[in-house]
Amino acid sequence: MSAYPNDSKLKRYAASTPSAQRAADKARKDKAYRWNRESYSHQRRFLDIWGFVLTLLFKLWRYNKSWSYQGGVTEEKQVHRRRAQAIWIRETFLDLGPTFIKVGQLFSTRADLFPSEYVEELSKLQDKVPAFSYEQAEVMIEKDFGKKVSQLYRTFDPIPLAAASLGQVHKATLHSGEEVVVKVQRPGLRQLFTVDLQILRGIARFFQNHPDWGRGRDWLGIYEECSRILWEEIDYLNEGSNADTFRRNFRAYDWVKVPRVYWRYTSPRVVTLEYIPGIKISHYEALEAAGLDRKELAHMGAKAYLQQLLNDGFFHADPHPGNIAVSPEGALIFYDFGMMGRIKSNIREQLMETLFGIAQKDGDRVMNSLVEMGALAVVDDMGPVRRSIQYMLDHFMDKPFENQSVSQISEDLYEIAYDQPFRFPATFTFVMRAFSTLEGVGKGLDPEFNFMEVAKPFAMQLMADSNGSNSSSFFNELGRQAAQVSSTALSLPRRIEDTIEKLEQGDLRIRVRSIESDRILRRMSSIQLGTNYTLLISAFTLSATILFVQGYVGLAVVVALAASALAFVLIRLLMRLDRFDRMF
Repeated sequence: MSAYPNDSKLKRYAASTPSAQRAADKARKDKAYRWNRESYSHQRRFLDIWGFVLTLLFKLWRYNKSWSYQGGVTEEKQVHRRRAQAIWIRETFLDLGPTFIKVGQLFSTRADLFPSEYVEELSKLQDKVPAFSYEQAEVMIEKDFGKKVSQLYRTFDPIPLAAASLGQVHKATLHSGEEVVVKVQRPGLRQLFTVDLQILRGIARFFQNHPDWGRGRDWLGIYEECSRILWEEIDYLNEGSNADTFRRNFRAYDWVKVPRVYWRYTSPRVVTLEYIPGIKISHYEALEAAGLDRKELAHMGAKAYLQQLLNDGFFHADPHPGNIAVSPEGALIFYDFGMMGRIKSNIREQLMETLFGIAQKDGDRVMNSLVEMGALAVVDDMGPVRRSIQYMLDHFMDKPFENQSVSQISEDLYEIAYDQPFRFPATFTFVMRAFSTLEGVGKGLDPEFNFMEVAKPFAMQLMADSNGSNSSSFFNELGRQAAQVSSTALSLPRRIEDTIEKLEQGDLRIRVRSIESDRILRRMSSIQLGTNYTLLISAFTLSATILFVQGYVGLAVVVALAASALAFVLIRLLMRLDRFDRMF
């Protein structure tokens, strides 16, 4: 949910908006938000969702057809079509409603799975939709707490401060006099999720079984991950618990403010939070008018996130400008704790291993650590993967750490990862997206801001030993490597003995692969097959000629068609053989 605006903002907008504009907004609402209702037809949703999927499949099929491009296919035309398809997907997701808005936002972090044009466009998905009526909010509150709104709150503003696809926020006052905000879930949301996710499971199964798109992709795993995140985000008890944890982690820092949760007025569909108004962090003119230092705010934003990630292991997974504000005193205010991430203990260790590998430009070490983190799937031939990682290390490490850009590293990393066995976990992609978002916010506040410069001390701390020892990380690493070498040396005789025993028993198989030999054998096999086809074509052609001369025209035509079919197969075989030769 976005930063709390001024109470009269919505009223001023309604008064100042021209009638034509309001009519256009209403027309767009009626057309684009058919999902905005309390009950949903499974059949209608099934047709809407599968209609989108089948249209997308047709667009993807047509994309590779040269005849579908006027004047012939070019790289420029293909890029233009990909961008047009990405815009269409974003608009359709908005049309399909909350489930797909959230799925699109999650997919915008998966540049290892989708083309960059799709990821870029999905990252623009704005979670701003029309508000639902106060009467609907009132019914939900009374149903959850068994009391009238007037019994729970002294005042309750019927006009929401902000509205999103999952819910909206109202300002209220408790009978004790404390000002609060009440976040109310959109009516019928759980029913919509149940229907949509049931349909999406069938779509995920379809893609998983597809001979092309299912290869190397765990679509069912992606579905389960998205489903888990969506259900967690609409559980307001979970959001309240996240807010409490986040608040405790920053209780010692007066430059970060987190709203307090009023548990007496919180349920699975309603959460009541402390009202902490602030200036949206991307409203630069308002920040300057308040006398706040934009450069210091940029530094504080990066520092706060690094504190969450590297020290707390519990971080805000959606730190866009709408979820961060600044108090009049200059403190950062965080909102919306529905989507949070956790760093597991073993990830920290492997992250340190990855950093050492990057510092040493050791592609093997980076690759092994990524495998241990679950960010890289093991395949039969890891050579191309290692070479891609080594290329990235050689390409990026020519500049000092503090002079590098998170956004550029992320883009190039995902470009290398796309269509390779990199499988970035949700935590990893949330971190990378948050880094890029915060870098963008920081540069908006201060054009000279560099996220890596702020991150350097934290990275050095991470590379130090986990106990915070004063000894240098170099000696820690040297000791670790010495222990590893000694362990390997001591186990070497036993490993040699085991290998010899397996050889004697015939349990050890050695597989040797020669690319040049494979190429020659494949070419010989293809030539032999082509020779057989040629002989058959010649025999059929000769037979057709004899039958035609003898007056058996019908049989001659049948045999001639068989010869033509074999000739077509032969031509395709020769073309494939020619492409294979060019590849090697």
